[in-house]
Amino acid sequence: VQLVESGGGLVQPGESLRLSCAASGVTFSRYVMNWYRQAPGKERELVSSIGINFGITYYADSVKGRFTIFRDDAKNTIYLQMNSLKPEDTAVYFCNLNSGRNYWGQETQVTVSL
Repeated sequence: VQLVESGGGLVQPGESLRLSCAASGVTFSRYVMNWYRQAPGKERELVSSIGINFGITYYADSVKGRFTIFRDDAKNTIYLQMNSLKPEDTAVYFCNLNSGRNYWGQETQVTVSL
């Protein structure tokens, strides 16, 4: 299983970014997919999840109303649309697939700063 992330970068507060995570080596549509992040000196935290079929979603309170997770099973890809970014969103972001074993993307840095 391989998860390849893209889309991070440096933006100013209030701007937007979209992260992507492309999966290979797995029947992608069978699994819940997750985005985690880890800020310097902090624990890794679950930011958002999306289920299979009807795509039930979960968001951490800190990102509700600003972030949207969605998936394209035809492309084996999940996305995290991040709007109204804040400095506290600065972190490395990881996509995750748990099939009974955890698989992680390579991480992508998101920096929100003036």
